[in-house]
Amino acid sequence: MTTVVTVTLNPAIDQTVTLDSLRPGQVHRARAVHADAGGKGVNVACCLADWGVPTAATGVLGSANAAPFEQLLAAKGIDDRFVWIPGETRTNLKLLDSRTGETTDVNLPGLDVSSGTLDAVRGTLADLVTPDGLVVLAGSLPRTLAPDVYARMTQALKARGARVVLDASGAALEAALSARTEALPFAIKPNRQELEEWSGRPLPTMTDVVEAAWALHRRGIPVVAVSLGADGALFVSGDGAIHARPPAMQVASTVGAGDALVAGLTAGLHAGLGLPDTARLALAFAAGKLTKAGANLPDRAEVEALRDAVRIEAVAV
Repeated sequence: MTTVVTVTLNPAIDQTVTLDSLRPGQVHRARAVHADAGGKGVNVACCLADWGVPTAATGVLGSANAAPFEQLLAAKGIDDRFVWIPGETRTNLKLLDSRTGETTDVNLPGLDVSSGTLDAVRGTLADLVTPDGLVVLAGSLPRTLAPDVYARMTQALKARGARVVLDASGAALEAALSARTEALPFAIKPNRQELEEWSGRPLPTMTDVVEAAWALHRRGIPVVAVSLGADGALFVSGDGAIHARPPAMQVASTVGAGDALVAGLTAGLHAGLGLPDTARLALAFAAGKLTKAGANLPDRAEVEALRDAVRIEAVAV
């Protein structure tokens, strides 16, 4: 079976601090603290591996604290193809308000990645990519890399026949979406705010979101998934538009739910599912992640039960 490849150029160790409630300007006593090796591409790889999808992970890691990543990838059975450079991978702080379930992120700067290191990652991808294979480019870019890195990587990967799933934000997303047709990804997963930034206008209604997602599809992106928080997600492809809503559940942590959605989307594409079943699986991954800490899915039976409970409806164009 073809291996899915994830790319994380700016990974992080996510340190989650659980508080009774987050009060800006006040002194807090933590209820709990735990650290997870992460970064968007790593989280996606972990969820895919939990579902049984053969997965390889590459990107850039600091050699001084690579052990948590090595241990995690080995435990999940993920093919570790990271490029190591001197220094420490950054630590991101996540403040979890147990009263509201909301998480406040404090993301630190990452390693300085040189063009030579980026070339090493590209070489690894060249070894891993297969025609029609899936490559997930996810997360922020190191500060030393230009915003168009994802666009250039996508063009090279498409030339090899790969399908690129992109989950980025800010200048990197803007550059990727404004690229020429041959450099556009196969699938993207913006959230509502990111879609608004691309559209240059507020998108207060579902009709507005659908129109903006269709505009991206017409631009040349075959699959557009827009995450909508508690309202689920919108999925647009040549097969139509679907609004998928998650079942009610007890939320343990919202950390990584968007990454799980990307993993579910990728798993659906990998399995060749149609749009409705892909939407159900993506929402089930995200909903399952809400019940777990770290980049982990519940067991397969629970994910399948969540998938069957996802509500979907066709949306008029």
